[in-house]
Formats: sequence, C-alpha cells, structure tokens
Amino acid sequence: MSELVLPIVKRIEPDNLDKLMEFSKEVDKSSKNKKIIKDYPTVYIHNWKNKDKYEVYVGETNNIIRRTLEHYEKKTYRGKWQNNLLKDDASLYVIAHPKFNKSLTLDIENKLMHYLSGTDNVKKICNGRGNPQNEYYPVEEFDSIFKSIWKELNKLNPTLFLPQNKVMDSALFKASPLHKLKGKQLRYKEEILLKIEEILLSKQQNQLLLIEGSAGTGKTVLMSSIYYDLCNRFLMEEEEDSSVSRDLDCAIVVNHNEQLKVYNGIIEKLSLSNNNEKKVFKATTLLNQFISRDGYPIKRDKLYDVIFVDEAHLLLTRYNQSFDSKHFETSNQLYELMKCAKVVIAMLDPFQVLNTEQYIAEDVIEGYRNLSSMKSIVLDEQLRMQCNKSIQNWIYDFAFNDKIKPLTRHRGDYEIKVFDSVNQLENAIKSKSNSKNTFLSRIVATYDWDYNGNNPPEDKEHWSVDIPRDNPKWSKPWNYELIGKKDDSISWAENPITVNEVGSIYTIQGFDLNYVGVIIGPSTFFKDGKVQHDASESRNDRAIRRRTLADGTKESFADRFLRHELGVLLTRGVNGLYIYACDDALREELKKNI
Repeated sequence: MSELVLPIVKRIEPDNLDKLMEFSKEVDKSSKNKKIIKDYPTVYIHNWKNKDKYEVYVGETNNIIRRTLEHYEKKTYRGKWQNNLLKDDASLYVIAHPKFNKSLTLDIENKLMHYLSGTDNVKKICNGRGNPQNEYYPVEEFDSIFKSIWKELNKLNPTLFLPQNKVMDSALFKASPLHKLKGKQLRYKEEILLKIEEILLSKQQNQLLLIEGSAGTGKTVLMSSIYYDLCNRFLMEEEEDSSVSRDLDCAIVVNHNEQLKVYNGIIEKLSLSNNNEKKVFKATTLLNQFISRDGYPIKRDKLYDVIFVDEAHLLLTRYNQSFDSKHFETSNQLYELMKCAKVVIAMLDPFQVLNTEQYIAEDVIEGYRNLSSMKSIVLDEQLRMQCNKSIQNWIYDFAFNDKIKPLTRHRGDYEIKVFDSVNQLENAIKSKSNSKNTFLSRIVATYDWDYNGNNPPEDKEHWSVDIPRDNPKWSKPWNYELIGKKDDSISWAENPITVNEVGSIYTIQGFDLNYVGVIIGPSTFFKDGKVQHDASESRNDRAIRRRTLADGTKESFADRFLRHELGVLLTRGVNGLYIYACDDALREELKKNI
C-alpha cells in the first residue's frame, strides 16, 4: 500500500485547549498534513476513563480545530459528555486520510462506534446515533481504509482499541444495531419503519409484524437496528389544538439469560434507556407488569409503542408455574404480548423450537402470518456461516432430513471434520481457541447427559459430559459448572474458562463461534441407511415429554425437537464445524461422506 493511502492518526493528550493549539501549530509546519487535516473532513474520538473503563464520543467534521474548540468553549454542559474533557486522563484522537470525503467520514464514524460498542473496555458511547452511508466514492476502498485506521489506533492504545478479530468475535459486536445493513435487510428495515409510523399515527393497537428466517440469516441484527432507530426518533401527536412530541416507548423480549446480557450491554453502552429504565425482559417478566397485587389482570391503559420479540418461536404456548391461567386469557405468550403493545415485531424460526412447552402447530403459525399487518418478511441469506450453499444443504439434510450425503469437495475456506475420539476433537478446538483469529471456539453437545443447575450431583464434583469409552476416558463439566451462574456482562462463550466446559443448546442458541466442536450423543444414531433418534437416551425432559393437544390427546414430538437441537448446534460455527459422534455407525457414515 502506498504512502498516499495511509491514514494520519494523531493523539492529543491531555484533551484540552492548550494541547489543541499546540497540535494546530504542529500541523501547520507540514504542508501535506495541513491540507489533509485542516482542509479535508476528519474523524475524531474524545475519550476518558470512568473508573476502570472508557467512555467515548466519536465525531466527524469539516473543520477539526473549530469543532473541537466548540467542545471547550462552554465552561459547563450540565452533565453532558463535554464536561469529561476536563479530566486529566481525557485524550483526543484525530484521524485524517487523503481519500476522506463527507460520506466516507460518516461511514468511518459509524464503524468506529460499532467497533467500540463491541469492546469490553468501553462502558459508554456518548453519540446520539450512527449514520451509515450507502453508495459513494470510494466505497469499495472503505474496508481497507478502516482496517488501516484501526491498526494505527491499536498501536497508540491497545487497551481502548482492541485487536480487530477480538472485537468482531464479541457477542455485543455481532448483535449491535450499528451493523451496516445492505440489500434486502436495508429495504425491509425501511418498510417496517414506515409501517410502524403508519400504525402509531393512526392510533392502532395490538398489531403484529413477523420477520422469519432460519438460524444465521440476520434476524437479530435487523431487529436491533430497527430498535436503535426507534430509540432515536420521536412521535408527533395531536393533542387538542396543538402537536406535541414524545419519545417512543420500546421494549425487547428475549428467552435466554445470555441474550439479556447482550441486549442490556448494548442499551447501556449506547445510552438507549432514560434514567436506567428497564428495557429488556423475559416474556413472563414483562407480562407480569400487567398483573395486580392480588394476582389478576389489570387494565392495560399504558401500552408499549413497540415490543420486539427475539426468537418468538421459543415463547411458552401453554401454562406453567410462572405463566398461570388465572392471569391471562390465553396460554400463548405472543398473543398476550400483542395486548401489551401497539406493535409487536416478532422474529420467528419454527426450526428452532426445542421443547413441548414451545410447540406451535403449523396452522397456528399460518394464523400469525395472516394476522401480520404486513406480508411476513423472510430472510433467506446465510450470514453467520462463511460457507457455500452445498455445505448449508448438507447440514440441513443431516439435521432435518435424516440423510448423510456425500459432501462436495468444493468447500471454500469452511472446514468440516469428523474425529475418531472426543479427545482429538477437544485438542483441535483448544488449538483453535489458542489462536487470536479463532479464539472463540468451544465444545457443545446434545443434551444426552444429566444436568441439574439447581443442585450439585451426589457422586461427582460437577454435572458433566462423560465418554468413558474414549482412551483416555473423557469427562468435561457442563456449562456454568466452572464459572458459576452469576450474571456477568459477557456471554458464556466469551469467557476464556469455558473452553474447559461443554455448552448446551440452551446456552449457545442465538450465538456464534469461530469453530464449534459438536459432540453428538447416543440419542442420535445411524441405522438402516438413515439418521435416527432415540428419545430414551436424551436428558432434555422438556423436549421428549408428551404434549397434550387441544383435543385432549397426547403426542410426542421428541424426534422433531431432537432434530432441531442437532440443527442449532451444527450451525454455530462461522469458520468451521468439528464433529464427534458417540454412535460408531453414525461416526463412520459421517467420515465416509466428508
């Protein structure tokens, strides 16, 4: 790369008026730097420490000296971020580049916010919102320009600007609303925002919008992007003879503790909640807001404007201890959530339903499609797994069609491998986890070994996945046995200790890994030329118990749910999939066809 396309990255420390003036005089001494820094648009990053973590403000400007002077001019901002520039540890990074124009700097600003939102050491980003751009010159050079900028920032402060691969593997980065949407995602987002505005302005209530897509097709990113947009908008409403504006009241419903961590982290970092108001709930927690102290429903006068439901297919569809019949009209949580909002946006993938409490009959799903206020949006592009269509089809046939077909040799860079022993699989995953480019590599397993997170086992130290036939005997704790269940700010997979644990379907669902090592337990085997399932070998009671249907009959959906479990586990790896099958015949059939 020639010198002309390298960025200029300068740190001003401490971040104050005197140092800015020194910087301005220094720039004037170089005719080349003076032109690029003072005549071209620039990007800048104010930062300071809040206890042990950073807070930042990222901006772009056509005049870096004048714009920064404006930040220093007022002696007090009454609690605004500019007051932090008075701190001793505040510093300023100025970023310039000979290719910078207005659109490119706006895109760089947005990408810097995205990366910093995925950085553990950043507590808060003080910007109001990002501003991603579409087409411009030279958009085709954006990636290389940004990579060179981040590399220089990392050299200047590796604590604030972590290595690029480490940031990109963060769960917050992957779910961040600052992803730059393209193509169908961008079009769908605009359609949904227009529909939401139409519903709210027309005073409609209890409306449903469906977004469908299989694992890894970008449902979560689309949802978080829409949520972020709505948090930065207000609604003009007519009141008597005047118009008033108000912020939109939005909430997110999730199903797993891991997702609670991620969305709460995003909301905290991007300041999307006023006065620390709770915005992320599990379904039952949100619904219980509408129950009086004596345990009966109360009138729902104050509805949320929009409720986002991630993984709506996992909502309870029958009563249990925390979702009681005396509280609600129906046994379907999605229907009950619709009565709490003017608009519910639900992400749906029936292939990820994992247990009988969540079973949704096809006619019910079709009923929701018909109920949707706009035609159901379907995302069909695989964005997680960096593999071609033939590999995607192979995994789908294995998991859902009980077929193991010969896999084409044209696999690109995606790696699939079957191991003769689980010890070999563990060594391979640990080798990947020790590499800076693939450190987010973990072992997961089908739920075929006992686990009770509430009580310790009587005869051993941990609930564990045990494969005694391997040589040497293999045993590893289930998830959260080593690290405990405290609500940390990072997901299970991001904790370095968890390379010594085995993840379950309930821990890893909805998350990515670089490489996933899947232990397929005895509940899945190969016989009579096809993949089969034995519910008696599964310890996932919620998946194998019989379901009482509307007509009073009981039916088992164990085969379906064990297929779904396998499908979710096999699709966690972005870069590769490693497999060990306990059943000899299944392992040999996989080896023969891979």
